[in-house]
Parts: sequence; structure tokens; C-alpha cells
Amino acid sequence: MLAGMLVSFAFIRFSTRMIRAEVSWWPGNVSPGGLHIHHLVFGIVAMMLAGFLQFAFLPDSPWLEILAVLFGVGVGLTLDEFALWLYLEDVYWSEEGRRSVDAVILAMILGGALVLGFVPISSDDSLPVVLASIGLILAVCLVVAAKGKLWSALGGVFLPLVGVIAAVRLARPGSPWARRRYRSGSAKLATAQERAERHQRRWQWLQDLIGGAPHRPSPRNPGGGPAE
Repeated sequence: MLAGMLVSFAFIRFSTRMIRAEVSWWPGNVSPGGLHIHHLVFGIVAMMLAGFLQFAFLPDSPWLEILAVLFGVGVGLTLDEFALWLYLEDVYWSEEGRRSVDAVILAMILGGALVLGFVPISSDDSLPVVLASIGLILAVCLVVAAKGKLWSALGGVFLPLVGVIAAVRLARPGSPWARRRYRSGSAKLATAQERAERHQRRWQWLQDLIGGAPHRPSPRNPGGGPAE
């Protein structure tokens, strides 16, 4: 399923880049009768089809793996337009479109963690140990979320070390933690702002490398200035 998701995402990003570059021999968008059908539609259909067939027939190998790949393909196509179903606007090549790349990266990390067996609790543990482990993980992730690091908080559910590292580092400026604990003009706040700007530049470079740089003005901020 993870492989299907990654392959379909890689293919569809390649396809949209070819379309954006107006490569003459590439097929282009699917637009029957002038209606532009977004590829998330095909992704939803693929997930529905794979899910119905799996639950209806409970197949063994190799059909189980085939349906898993089909479901993963659907996930990849759907998450690639995560920004569309988040904002309910076609922001694919706008600044908001970066959220789609964020969603795929998060899904890749969590899916990869499950495939590699990075599960923070074990069915062999006793109930008190399981409850204590879950409580500790959730407490760390809440601290991380309060520091404004939502992706790290989600990742910390499956990879506790990620949550611990994010919890001990400085909070993001503007987060609830920073507003309550970092005084205006303090060295901590200045360091947090510098780190946040540096992290944002690196993250945007990674987003552009994976998904392509935005080139359209934001429909939510037509003037082109900083978004509110």
C-alpha cells in the first residue's frame, strides 16, 4: 500500500509538472466536455473500489496485495490534492498547495514507521504498561503541539523519539507555549524566530524539490503579500 501511494504520487507530480511546462506530447488534463476532472476523483474511486472488494471478498494472496496497491494508488492521488479538499479551492500551484506535499510526507513517514515496525506499544505488554506508555506519549505530543510543532506531534505518536526531541527544543514563535513563556524582546524569542525562519526556508526548499515551486498567486490572498 505504501509503495502504491509513493509511486502514484511520484507519477502524478511528474505529470502535473509536464502539464505546467506545456510539453506538447504529454496527454494533459482529463477534461471531457470541458469539465476538468481532478485526479483526486480517480483516487477516491480507487480507494472505494479497493475497500469494497477487500471487505466483500476478504481475498488471500495475491489479491490481497493487489487491492492494497490499488488502495495505495488511490491514497497517493487523493493526498496529492490534499490542499484542494482542505481549502475547497484549486490552489495546486499556489502557496497553499504546499500543504499537499506536507500531507504526503507525513503519510510516508507514518506508513514507513509502521512497515518497519516502529510501534510504541506491544501487545505483549501488560495493561498498566500499555496505559502508562500511551499516557506518556500523549503528554509529550501535547507539549510538542503547544510549542506549535503539529507535524512533529503527529509523528511522535509513532516515533516517540521525534516527540521527545521536538519537546525539548524551543517553541515556534506565536505558539501558545511561546506566548506564555517567551517575553517580548527576550533572547529565547529571538532565537526561536531565527530558527523558525531558517527551518521554513529549508522546508520550502524540500517542498519545491518534491512537488515543484508555486507559481500562481494565492486565491485567498490575491495581492501576493504575506498571508494573514
